Amino acid sequence: MAQNRKIRKVFKSRPTLEGAGVHLRRVFGNAEVPLFDPFLLLDDFRNTDPYQYIKGFPWHPHRGIETITYVLKGDVEHGDSMGNKGVISSGDTQWMTAGNGIIHQEMPQGDDNGVMEGFQLWANLPKSHKMMDPRYRDIKSSQVPELVTKNGARIKVICGTVEGKQGPVRDVIIDPEYLDITLPALSEFVHATRRGHTVFAYVIGGKGVFCNEKNPFAYDATGENYFDMERDSFIHNGTAVLFDDGDQVTVAAQGEPVRFLLISGKPINEPVAWYGPIVMNTEEELQTAFDEYRNGTFIKHQKP
Repeated sequence: MAQNRKIRKVFKSRPTLEGAGVHLRRVFGNAEVPLFDPFLLLDDFRNTDPYQYIKGFPWHPHRGIETITYVLKGDVEHGDSMGNKGVISSGDTQWMTAGNGIIHQEMPQGDDNGVMEGFQLWANLPKSHKMMDPRYRDIKSSQVPELVTKNGARIKVICGTVEGKQGPVRDVIIDPEYLDITLPALSEFVHATRRGHTVFAYVIGGKGVFCNEKNPFAYDATGENYFDMERDSFIHNGTAVLFDDGDQVTVAAQGEPVRFLLISGKPINEPVAWYGPIVMNTEEELQTAFDEYRNGTFIKHQKP
């Protein structure tokens, strides 16, 4: 019999300032290592005020990780040291493997109404792949399969496979799954998960019940203010759920729809040495990376 995953911990996103002055909400980050292994960070940069995001993320280096940017609304202009440049628009995904080193910039522009909605996820690379050549995948919304289950769940498959529909992002080292799921009111969703993989959900609209749990905030909740957190059975917009191990995840929508990202990956189980935009296995490797950045030898992969 399939074992349902249970809630391990609940995280409420918290305000953070990043880049050149971008106001966003951090769901998890450095302080949560290694809970989300192989994932390192999730930022929610939804905003309706251009002055709070327009300064963006000017040129900066990455090494040892992958950055995954998923845009719901608005545009993000980007460029990198491999010569890639363009615009990520509504429904698009950028899956960038920094590998042995890349320098890039991301500049949110919003839409015609000034609305900018998106998320950036950082995934770690194992020691065996940290110094691989960088690679870049620009996934247009039209490339992302969308399906509706018999229970009415609408699923966008960015990475992974659901009911025979495989997402466009493939051959990723950590064997990830990245789904954007909307459940209509009064519906339930059950999704099979791989044993041993880290699985979490982040609610981006409405509210839902996860794992049939009536008191989810009893699970060592982390957030802005513990005493202000909702004390009902719902997980609300802007809140993440990290699951224990098991064979499947169960989510239910009651009086209103719920939309959430469901993300999973194979843990790496290696030491993490992390400072700023670079993540390695040892402090010595970190120091080498920053020394190389200062002396101009950081980029190993030349433009084609």
